Amino acid sequence: MSEISKNSIVIETDVEAATALLFDPANYPSWSSAITSAKVLESDSQGRPTKVDMNIKAGPVKDHVTLDYDWSGAPDALHFSLDEADMLTEMSGTYSISDNGDDTLTVSYALTVGLSMPVPDMMRRKAERETIDKALEELKSKLEN
Repeated sequence: MSEISKNSIVIETDVEAATALLFDPANYPSWSSAITSAKVLESDSQGRPTKVDMNIKAGPVKDHVTLDYDWSGAPDALHFSLDEADMLTEMSGTYSISDNGDDTLTVSYALTVGLSMPVPDMMRRKAERETIDKALEELKSKLEN
């Protein structure tokens, strides 16, 4: 397993708005430029997506992936892992939400990606960090506007 990249951002919003957006993978294309399409394939007994088909374009990485979602950390966190992909060999991560008690939240995003082609670790980690930073900025923009 690759080392995990992570970052956090403070967002002026409430927990309900953040979880409504973050915990709805089918609508990620509405705020995340890295997710060009998303379709729920399977849901749990509570109607939460457990398997989602996505097309992603993050920097030089373009792929068609199926992700498994793990709701065991809800409502504070949502975990995902790669089920299958065309090019990626690994993709796992977590969105975490912490209420700061002052009308702001800290949203953290951890991500690790593995590619089927050889890529220097330094370049892979840089791409992960850029993907994380962009996703957090786009999330903040969506929630604060």
